[in-house]
Amino acid sequence: MAVEGLRGPALDIATGTGDFAFDLARRPEVTGVVGLDFTRDMLTLANGKANRQKLSNLTTFAAGDAHALPFTDDQFICATVGFGIRNFIDLPTALREMVRVVRSGGRVVSLEIVRMEGRGLMPKLLPLHFRYVTPWLGSLIARDREAYTYLPKSVENFLSATELDQAMRDSGLQNIRHKKLGLGTVAIHIGEKP
Repeated sequence: MAVEGLRGPALDIATGTGDFAFDLARRPEVTGVVGLDFTRDMLTLANGKANRQKLSNLTTFAAGDAHALPFTDDQFICATVGFGIRNFIDLPTALREMVRVVRSGGRVVSLEIVRMEGRGLMPKLLPLHFRYVTPWLGSLIARDREAYTYLPKSVENFLSATELDQAMRDSGLQNIRHKKLGLGTVAIHIGEKP
């Protein structure tokens, strides 16, 4: 995710316990990372991890809303979100906010579970497996059927990779590309701010 020609701070939205923020902090072009999350309990865990990984000098964690980012325009070289964009209440607003706080030439990057596209066998079978088998496994292994029932439902109501390309384009990004992983169920999207 190198940002050619740019050096400076990065923003990780829906940072949770900070794993993506820590990965960003280790990149040579990143001078510091702000991890933003709506849930303060997650941020407490992230701060503890930062101390244990000796990254507290490069990471700052703050509570905030992705729909109204508490940062100035053009502040970051990139804004990332991993497995959180699907839960935004107003995706167009959140994407516009990410674009607003990224410098010209910077990137907005999303890693997310997406709705499958196509007419083949896999786009028909995998969603069924996800809807019925995943909650059963969640109940068996994690003893939390509800969380693993929510996940497939949220994906069914989310965008496909191609639709997320368009949403990023509509937010003002250019040179948008995505790479599908996990048999097409997960996608990494990258867009650049003009």
